[in-house]
Amino acid sequence: MPQTWRIIRGVGGPGEVAVDGVVRRSDAPPARGFLARLPSAIREELLGRGHACRYEPGDLLLLEGGTDTYVIFLISGFVKVTNNVEGVEALVAIRGAGDLVGESAALADLPRMASVTACGVVTGCLVTAEAFRHVLNRHPEAARLVTTTVAERLRWANQRRADFVAYPVEMRVARVLAEIARTHGRQADDGSVVIDVPLSQPELATMVGAAEATVHKALRALRKADLIRSGYRRIAILDPAALRRMANEPPDRIS
Repeated sequence: MPQTWRIIRGVGGPGEVAVDGVVRRSDAPPARGFLARLPSAIREELLGRGHACRYEPGDLLLLEGGTDTYVIFLISGFVKVTNNVEGVEALVAIRGAGDLVGESAALADLPRMASVTACGVVTGCLVTAEAFRHVLNRHPEAARLVTTTVAERLRWANQRRADFVAYPVEMRVARVLAEIARTHGRQADDGSVVIDVPLSQPELATMVGAAEATVHKALRALRKADLIRSGYRRIAILDPAALRRMANEPPDRIS
């Protein structure tokens, strides 16, 4: 019989939750992310120690500077990771099904380094820091995977900083879009790769370190070259191979 989880929805900020129903858990693991890379037995043990949670569009999962320490494993949907820089919200990362968020606070017992906000409906599994650390102590391979995940995220952030120096804005936009398409893209019937995460031009601008007007020009150039199709907060990669070449990415990075 499928396990039943409580649905918990954030009603104000992180840590404020209310029980409002029940949901059946799917036995199918996420196709990507941290959970997909865990051995199934460890994944079941880890999720079995948590509570199912559901967030509506715009809900905060985690608040920058917050002192709570739980971890959330994303089961479906997307979230945006942002920092507040002198009053400006800067988009620094996107996470999707299979990813975990909040691990740094759980492991280091430090204030949250970023805010995490739901893009659309998001479901997940909330695990306390104590339960999370218990599983990592019992299973060294899970602890190594957490270390690998943190290292990969640091490498991605370092690459974006290097891009600021090495590449013009149009190429930086192409590189970010290629990476998002690789990690959060969906293959369409026409061969394009659809980025399901709603992205605004100001958010893209913060990710590539450029003015919004400059990013607008870069997107217009990519559209004119028939590399992308864009609408309100939506982007599709029309020619993944050509975008990879422009972004100076290896040929098998997206699609």
